[in-house]
Amino acid sequence: MSSKTLVFDLDDTLALEIDYLKSAFREIAHLADPQHPNLADVLIELYSQNENAFAWLCAAYPQFTVSNLLHIYRNHSPNYPKNNCKSLFAQLKSKGCVLGLVTDGYSITQRNKLKALGIEDYFDLLIISEEFGSEKPSVANFEVFHQFQAQHYYYVGDNVSKDFITPNALGWTTICLLDAGNNIHPQDFNKDSLYLPHKNIHKLEDLLELIVQ
Repeated sequence: MSSKTLVFDLDDTLALEIDYLKSAFREIAHLADPQHPNLADVLIELYSQNENAFAWLCAAYPQFTVSNLLHIYRNHSPNYPKNNCKSLFAQLKSKGCVLGLVTDGYSITQRNKLKALGIEDYFDLLIISEEFGSEKPSVANFEVFHQFQAQHYYYVGDNVSKDFITPNALGWTTICLLDAGNNIHPQDFNKDSLYLPHKNIHKLEDLLELIVQ
């Protein structure tokens, strides 16, 4: 039995999804034309202008199809900027916290992200939607953590539409990592209180002050 169990979202919580996208675009650009040093920047700019970067690339490099590009995108091993998650998780584990993850997405994609961050082995339980068979906000994806019989449960995420409503209903403390302007999906706090987190933080390191007393 642990006194505290912390469950995390992955995308735009532990790592920015835009950083994953940029990493994938760099790999795709290198495969498409290693002699074009700025091709990744072109793809990222197209994306930022809400243009279909994959359609553009397929037109310019007809040896590719959108299906090919999606496969590369989802299966590549991302190269993230320096991230403090590993240090934070080590501190939380040293305090006796149980750590978990609830994330939606493809198994290979999400596990490659965790490996790139160097944090996969810190989790006592990983719930990835493709492996588990349901997505947030399904109660099953959260209730499974009650096996740890913790006195206090926390969920840390960013998506107000689906991250907090279920752990709120289960009596967990919900914590939102506020968007610093880089999230792929904008945060919308104009929702019923059932959807809203109990607390907001500006950086993950703020968890230590909130949770570790």
